[in-house]
Amino acid sequence: METVNIKINGIAVEAPKGSTILEAAKLAHIDIPTLCYLKEINEIGACRICVVEVKGARSLVASCVYPINDGMEIWTNTKKVLDSRKKTLQLILSDHDKKCLSCVRSGNCELQKLSTDLKVDDENLYAGVANHFEIDNSAAHMYRDNNKCILCRRCVAACEKVQGIGVIGANNRGFDTNIASAFDMGLAETSCVSCGQCIAVCPTGALSEKDCTDEVFAAIADPTKHVVVQTAPAVRAALGEAFGLPIGTNVQGKMVSALRRLGFDKVFDTDFAADLTIMEEANEFLHRVQNGGTLPLITSCSPGWIKYCEHYFPDMLDNLSSCKSPQQMFGAITKTYYAEKMGIDAKDIVMVSVMPCTAKKFEIGREDQSAAGVPDVDISITTRELAHMIDRVGLNFLSLPDEDFDDPLGRSTGAAVIFGATGGVMEAALRTAVETLTGEELASLDFKEVRGVEGIKEATYNVAGMDVNVAVASGLANARDLLTKVQSGEANYHFIEIMGCPGGCVNGGGQPQQPASVRNFNDIRSMRAKALYDIDANMPHRKSHDNPSIKKLYDEYLGKPGSHKAHDILHTTYVKRAINK
Repeated sequence: METVNIKINGIAVEAPKGSTILEAAKLAHIDIPTLCYLKEINEIGACRICVVEVKGARSLVASCVYPINDGMEIWTNTKKVLDSRKKTLQLILSDHDKKCLSCVRSGNCELQKLSTDLKVDDENLYAGVANHFEIDNSAAHMYRDNNKCILCRRCVAACEKVQGIGVIGANNRGFDTNIASAFDMGLAETSCVSCGQCIAVCPTGALSEKDCTDEVFAAIADPTKHVVVQTAPAVRAALGEAFGLPIGTNVQGKMVSALRRLGFDKVFDTDFAADLTIMEEANEFLHRVQNGGTLPLITSCSPGWIKYCEHYFPDMLDNLSSCKSPQQMFGAITKTYYAEKMGIDAKDIVMVSVMPCTAKKFEIGREDQSAAGVPDVDISITTRELAHMIDRVGLNFLSLPDEDFDDPLGRSTGAAVIFGATGGVMEAALRTAVETLTGEELASLDFKEVRGVEGIKEATYNVAGMDVNVAVASGLANARDLLTKVQSGEANYHFIEIMGCPGGCVNGGGQPQQPASVRNFNDIRSMRAKALYDIDANMPHRKSHDNPSIKKLYDEYLGKPGSHKAHDILHTTYVKRAINK
């Protein structure tokens, strides 16, 4: 790799040719502050927080987009630089709703931290005319508060470039500029798919999920309700970050312990339903292959992806697996099988899910998601909301003992836990489908070709003499590219896994937010996914069809995968939706 030699604050630094000043400074252990910058997503040099001095330059330059060249001399900490950054922050704050005490991001706000770091002790220095915006509460999953928006445009870039949707953008000009939908439509009126990737990258409290924790506390306090909680696989790989643990720490045991102390009657694992999903989905795939059904079969676990397909690829709805997502399957089984075994009326069960995904808040309100005549899932909260609940009641998370999930719906396999990473559903399905087709045990359960955070992955496996072509996509812009090739005949697959969020659920819109200073220099997706693959590798059962509790469920209640009863409880339908940007 070709390198260049520069000086930063008088210190010699060798950096790869083509690096920006920001990247070169990182190599010199200098963190230049940013607000608008997101690597490979939003590299626009607009906020001017990252300015530095360069010898020979006529003015300060934006380090996030300014390339280095041999012999360059740079200063990141001069009075001129620090004064400029401080003045920029003061101007931003002059049109910002500074209600930090009640803001959901207080203590974890990039604007707040910068103001502290740069000692902005007079945030009202440039007080004057200020904008006022009505909060958009129209969407099922989130709110938009432009009074806290700093026009960094990260959310716009995430929606347009990462997800390929683009339902938000800059409206008006000059001082009146604001981030909104076309014609100031409410988000619910657009083709937003509820993925929450805009929330994940927002540096302030301008965007956040709708908080449902009061509803959960109310349900727990109601003596007439049996309150059950389920936790998605990706939650255990990220929840610890909210309490200062390293990214990718597996906190399953402490999470279960915390949920039990919050007062839930039963603490179950969505992984159980992930195993159940594989039983149904693998059966569906084999049925389509053997009976000339619609191919490729496309997975249906990601509600953001499902809504995207309904809006943008409605002619491919028949390709979608009819299986409900694991969240919804779990709720359906809880309010049928579990309710009958426990002698509890389904309407007296409150099913709460803890998810890495904001789209789950939309999913629980979909049609055809009520196996027992009541909603399969009543309340869905994010990983962040669970962290807030734990803090609210004063639990010392780090000192909690490790505890196990409750039976019978807390037992799962390694195949289930990897659902949280892109490629995990595909790998789990292949473990079951291959053994079902061949009637033989796999020598190796690791289908590594579909692992990793690449946007699109392809592989071909010879199964019982048949070449099975598979593909995996994460992030909806990648999904669009993949499906366009399928439609044109350029690509031919039998089975496709699509996850709405880049990297899969581990990078869901409801996961703990990491600042740009972390996102830009660490692969959070891989770090969290590693925790799930490590769990899988050490599980006593690593194939969904080996789960004893799943076998018992079919023996006692469902009959067999794909049975009439299983279809009534565990499968669903889809609707064509208009595109409205």
